[in-house]
Amino acid sequence: MEKGLDEEDDSSIQYKIDETPPLYLCILLAFQHYISMFIATLTVPILLAPAICMGDDNVGKSEITGTLFVASGIITLLQTCFGCRLPVVQAGTFALLVPTLSYLRLPQWECPSNIRLGFGTTAVHVLSHLWLQIQGAIMVAALMEVVFGASGAVGVLLRFVGPLTICPTVALLGLSLFTSAANFASQHWWISITTIFLIVLFSQYLGNINVPCAGYSKERGFHSKGYPLFKMFPIIIAIGVCWLLCVIFTVTDVFPKDPNQWGHMARTDLRVDALYSSPWFRLPYPGQWGMPTVSLAAVCALLSGVLSTIVESVGDYHACAKLAGAPPPPLHAVNRGILVEGIGTLLDGMFGTGNGTTSTSINVGVVGITKVGSRRVVQVSALFMIVFGIFTKFGALFITIPDPIIGGTFFILFGMIVAVGISNLQYVDLNSSRNLFIIGFSFFNGLALSEFAKNNPGTIHTGSNVVDNIFQVLLSTNMFVGGVTGFILDNTIPGTEKERGIAIWKDLREAQKEASMSQHMRDRLSASYDLPFGMQYIRKIKFLRYVPFSPTYQQYVAVDGFHDEERTLEVDRERNELLDSKL
Repeated sequence: MEKGLDEEDDSSIQYKIDETPPLYLCILLAFQHYISMFIATLTVPILLAPAICMGDDNVGKSEITGTLFVASGIITLLQTCFGCRLPVVQAGTFALLVPTLSYLRLPQWECPSNIRLGFGTTAVHVLSHLWLQIQGAIMVAALMEVVFGASGAVGVLLRFVGPLTICPTVALLGLSLFTSAANFASQHWWISITTIFLIVLFSQYLGNINVPCAGYSKERGFHSKGYPLFKMFPIIIAIGVCWLLCVIFTVTDVFPKDPNQWGHMARTDLRVDALYSSPWFRLPYPGQWGMPTVSLAAVCALLSGVLSTIVESVGDYHACAKLAGAPPPPLHAVNRGILVEGIGTLLDGMFGTGNGTTSTSINVGVVGITKVGSRRVVQVSALFMIVFGIFTKFGALFITIPDPIIGGTFFILFGMIVAVGISNLQYVDLNSSRNLFIIGFSFFNGLALSEFAKNNPGTIHTGSNVVDNIFQVLLSTNMFVGGVTGFILDNTIPGTEKERGIAIWKDLREAQKEASMSQHMRDRLSASYDLPFGMQYIRKIKFLRYVPFSPTYQQYVAVDGFHDEERTLEVDRERNELLDSKL
C-alpha cells in the first residue's frame, strides 16, 4: 500500500495484514500468540470445574481444556479466512462464563457431598446431565449471534449502545470474578503475591528493557538483537518462575503433605495423575459428551453474555485493524466477523467446551506491542491450538499449575477486564451529573441486586418454576443487571450526544464513510477484507450487493442522494487498477 493512504503513518508496522514474515519468525510470533491466549483461556475450565462438580477429576479437566483449544483453533482459522479477515484470535470468553456460573448456582445444581463427579467416574451421568444443558443453551444463544451477523443488525444495535452501557457491562464482568481470584490465591498468599509482583515488575517496570537475543537476516546473518522479552511475556515468565519455586518447595517438603494444613494446595504433585492417566492423543468431536439439552433459564442468561461479546468484538476489530496497518473494517467485514463468531459459539456448544468464543483483546494487544499485524501469523497460531489441543498430555501438564499461581494471575487478568470497561468513560462528559448518576447507579445496582439474588435464591415466586429460574439467573448476573440499568437510563434520561459520548463514535463512523467515498477503495477496498477466493464471481452477482455479509455489500456510490450504477462500475475499474499497481 502506498504511503499516505492510511489514516495515519504506519511506517513503524513491521508486517502488515497481507504480509508474511519469514518462516522461522512466523512460527515464533505465532507461538507467542498461542501462549498469550493460553493462560486466559485456561481459566475457563479451571473456574467451571468446581461449578460442575468435577471435583478432582483432572483427566476430565484436561479433556475439556483440549476440546476448548481445538475448537478455538478451528474458529480462528474460519475468522481469519472467511470472517472479518483480521489477525484476531478466537478463544473462550468470560462474558459467557459469568452467566453460566450464575445458572450453575441454582439450588437444584448443588454439588452432592457424598460422591465425586467427573467424566471418568461412575457418577458421570449426573455430570453429563448438567454439562449437556450448558451445551444446549450455548448453541441456542449462538443462533442469535448468527442472526445478528447475517442480518446486519449489529449496526442497529450499536446506535443505542454507548459508553455508559459498555462501561458497567464489561467492568462488572471482571468484578464478578474477584471471589474466585481470592479463593485461589488464599491457598498460599505468599506464592500468589510473588506471582503478582513478578507480573507487575516485568510488564510495568522492566517492559522497556531489551534483552539480547539471537536473530537472523540475509544481510547480517546470525546476530544479536535486543528484544523486549519482559514486555512480551510477563505472565508466562512470572508463572514459570513461581512454578519452578513450587516444584522446589514440593520436593523439599516445604509445602505440607497434609491436605488439612495451609499451603498444601501449592504443591505441584497434586494433579500429576492427569499426566499419567490422560491419553497421549485425543481427537474431540461434536456430541462427544452426549446429546445436548436445552434449559430456557440458561439460554436467557447466556443471551446477555452474547450481546456483550458482540459489542466487545466490534471494538476489537477496529482496534486490530488500526494496529495491523489495515484500513478500518467496512460494515460487511464486521457483519461477517460476528456471523463467524456465532457459528464458532455454535461449534463450541456442539463440541462441549462449556463456553463460547469471541475475539481476544489480549492478542489484539500483542499485535500492538510487536507491530506485527500479519494474518498468516495468527493462522499458524491457530494450528498450534489444534495440534496441542489434540496432544492431550500438553493440556494435562498445565492443569498441574498450583492454584495460588492461578489466583495471582487472576488478579491481573480480571483487573485488566475491569480497566478496559472503565476506559470507555474517556468518551463521556464526566462533569455531567447525569452521567455520574448513571455510572454510579449502574455499578451499585449491578453489584447489590445480583448479590441479593445469589444469597436469596427462593425469594422469586411467579407461579412458574421456569420463569423463577430465568429471573434468578438474570438477576444473579451482575454484568446483565448493570448493563441493562445503564442502557435504560442512558437512552431515557435527556442528554446530548456529546455528553453521552455517542457523538465521538458517530464522528469516527462518518469520517470513515467520507474517507471511503472520497478516496473510494484506496484504503478500505484493498484486498484486505475480500474473501481469499471467488471474488471475481461475487462481484458479478448484483444481488449480493444487498447481502449484509457479502464483500460487495454497500459498494454503490451515492450521487446526489441516489445510487449511481455507472459510477459504481467506474469505481470497480479504479479499484482493479490500484490492485494491479500494487502487484
